[in-house]
Amino acid sequence: MDCNIGVIRGDGIGPEIVAEAVKVLDAIGAKYNHTFHYDEILMGGCSIDATGEPLTKEAIEQAKRADAVLLGSIGGDAKTSPWYKLPADKRPEAGLLGIRKALHLFANLRPAYLYSQLNEACPLRDDIIGDGFDMLIMRELTGGLYFGKRETREVNGKIEAYDTLTYNEDEIRRIAIKAFDIARKRRSKVTSVDKANVLDSSRLWRKIVEEVAADYSDVTLEHMLVDNAAMQLVRDPKQFDVILTENMFGDILSDEASMVTGSIGMLSSASLNETKFGLYEPSGGSAPDIAGKGIANPIATILSAAMMLMYSFDLDEEAYAVETAVSKVLDEGYRTIDIMPAPGKDTSNITQVGTKKMGDLIVEHL
Repeated sequence: MDCNIGVIRGDGIGPEIVAEAVKVLDAIGAKYNHTFHYDEILMGGCSIDATGEPLTKEAIEQAKRADAVLLGSIGGDAKTSPWYKLPADKRPEAGLLGIRKALHLFANLRPAYLYSQLNEACPLRDDIIGDGFDMLIMRELTGGLYFGKRETREVNGKIEAYDTLTYNEDEIRRIAIKAFDIARKRRSKVTSVDKANVLDSSRLWRKIVEEVAADYSDVTLEHMLVDNAAMQLVRDPKQFDVILTENMFGDILSDEASMVTGSIGMLSSASLNETKFGLYEPSGGSAPDIAGKGIANPIATILSAAMMLMYSFDLDEEAYAVETAVSKVLDEGYRTIDIMPAPGKDTSNITQVGTKKMGDLIVEHL
């Protein structure tokens, strides 16, 4: 297979962690007889430095020509970087919002997987962790409360504000289809999270999700109110496979799920549109304080590349090979500094490595 990948190395640690993900993709290509072509795309602070804009029209067109885009990180130190003296629409993060809109990326996928080797990083009790958990939160990314009509105004001498939560059936149906399709690649269970006991938008959400479920007899559907879902994520996270929810609920629940894994440096993510196209990036930030030191954890970016193999290219075996290689490297006790055991813990079987070495080790295990 020939695949065209747009590569946005970005700012901070972005170039370092993307380099390791590309290294892993090339190893997969060599092993499974695929060819990955890379097109370098400027976005974020580096684009501001080069063009004066966080995202140019040329960069958008490059991304549209790709089969998928791999992104490192965007932004810098808000206190010291000259980028943050610019108007909000000219700052690095505006590039990320712009590319999501331009590429119609409405489905955000954030896996929350607890590696058994990193159980100590999880804040939950051992009896709750059990043998670990593996869930994926599917968040609708372009509708709902964040994109509805809003206003702050003065009424009868008092200031009031309102925000409007609006969804139409097409927006709900397309994200639900994505969730059920992806559940088929996992454990065939979808938990749809809403607030249907209160909100009309949630009642419509539930109705459309049930209509979509009728076409997926092999996938189990359950409904859960969002307040209960927030509780269940810390009470029994292993019960979840795919969590499907709207924009604001997904924003909150995905951060909660990230926390219970104990290490954001291990968390991949993807944003998809209605085709196989997706933008894949680690959940962490640009970490400008450690940029150039060779100590950043590349695993989240490497796992994002694995998501690309699975969801954009349907190369499931290759994706599993990457995930297995990561697990084997952790089994052998290799850690970047962010996932080293806490002070006072036994480190006799643990070896601290840098960014490049971690990438090399994962390649060796493919």
